[in-house]
Amino acid sequence: MSEKTAAETASSRRWFTLATVALAQLMVVLDATVVNIALPAAQADLGFSNGDRQWVVTAYSLAFGSLLLLGGRVSDLIGRKRAFIIGLIGFAAASALGGAADSFGTLVAARALQGVFGALLAPTALAVLTTTFTIPKERARAFGVFGAIAGAGGAVGLLLGGYLTQDFSWRWNLYINVFFAIIAVIGAIIFVPALGKRVGERPKLDVPGTLLVSGALFALVYGFSNAETNGWGDFWTWSMLVASGILFIAFVLWQQRAKHPLLPLTIVLNRNRGASYLSVFVAGSGMFAVFLFLTYYLQTSLGFSPITTGLSFLPMIACLVLAAQLGTNIFVPRFGPKVLVPIGMVMASAALAWMTQLDLSSTYAANILPPLMLMGLAMGTIMPASIQTATLGVDRQYAGVASAMVNTSQQVGGSISTALLNTLVATAVTGYITSNIAGATTPAAQAAVAAQAAVNGYHVAYWCASAFFLAGAIMAALLFKRKASVQATLHAAHASAEQHRENDRQADAATAAA
Repeated sequence: MSEKTAAETASSRRWFTLATVALAQLMVVLDATVVNIALPAAQADLGFSNGDRQWVVTAYSLAFGSLLLLGGRVSDLIGRKRAFIIGLIGFAAASALGGAADSFGTLVAARALQGVFGALLAPTALAVLTTTFTIPKERARAFGVFGAIAGAGGAVGLLLGGYLTQDFSWRWNLYINVFFAIIAVIGAIIFVPALGKRVGERPKLDVPGTLLVSGALFALVYGFSNAETNGWGDFWTWSMLVASGILFIAFVLWQQRAKHPLLPLTIVLNRNRGASYLSVFVAGSGMFAVFLFLTYYLQTSLGFSPITTGLSFLPMIACLVLAAQLGTNIFVPRFGPKVLVPIGMVMASAALAWMTQLDLSSTYAANILPPLMLMGLAMGTIMPASIQTATLGVDRQYAGVASAMVNTSQQVGGSISTALLNTLVATAVTGYITSNIAGATTPAAQAAVAAQAAVNGYHVAYWCASAFFLAGAIMAALLFKRKASVQATLHAAHASAEQHRENDRQADAATAAA
């Protein structure tokens, strides 16, 4: 086989690897929203209370959020191909268990298991991408696709969840993952490269660090989830948040002296990577204001059906994919994340500020579509550039845990924003009703006050998320390094990856000769 033919074969395999990884990432990302759409039907079928309903969501987020760093490190230790396949099979099995659940307890247990295997699968998928695509031009295209999926998965979940729930059964929102996983496992076996020969001392799992950071993330996610339902004054809310802070401090102190640290601090202290993690955190937080409250607005205020609501997000997805491809292939190589990410943040801030003009008489084409499309362009500008830079220049033995930090940032950002914004919205709604209900003397007038109160509450969420994106723009502009330093790191990473491949080839040749 000629060198040119071999290079073309290797390149085509890389793109099949991307398709496999992208499918797995889509499965994990959309699962967060596809199940939300199915919750009312599942509740009616299994007969659990409104108070218990939150645990179907919380069980997943607690397991997923608290185990992400462990999952990323495990993939570094046992090999990314093996970890990827284990994650896919486990996620599919947990999904099948949830789909077949005949009781509330079984459904919650299945969702927790989904979170466990998702915590292994999500960072492994990104790590596979990081170590597979090292040629700068190909890397840009690959991360453009991956970033678009990371940003659009929630909206796809709304569309798919509405369709499956309305035309089939809520159980198919879980069963569908089995089909995704089967295709991805076949692709992983054929196309995902195996780990090369390990050189030097075999690293060990940092057990104390794992316990500290998993406990800290669990307490953090639980504290904010509890605040959403029981308020900020509840004992479990503030005690868990305090415990989370103490455990995080202990984790950082331990990482400074651990022989085999779970998360080497150099990964997060690098300016570009730190700025990327913060940018993903901001983007994950702000997006909940769109998916959560705009979904409520479309369905409860304007009377859209679940399927119509999902279809309403399609133009945003199209704009997100377009911006992701233009950004990673043209604008990021030319301007770098220091320019692109702040611009995306400002666009997102403007889109959310625009949404504060929505009211009970708004129409989709004239009032909702324009800011929704602008939001898609913004997320397509922020996410691919941030994710690509977050894993740039990381030693491949730590690619898994560095990738896990991306997912952790997005997950924690979503948990915090959900609790904060829900609290603010609830306060605003209560305040509006208290101030205006006295003048409503008929049931129709009271219903009108309640409807307007909900819209005013959404406005509060949009304004807060808009301000958060604006702060993120300032942060990104100050922290990201200039384009030249990013390009130098990219070329150095490519050279290092090529050297690793050459070492692997030599080791394989030596083994064969022996």
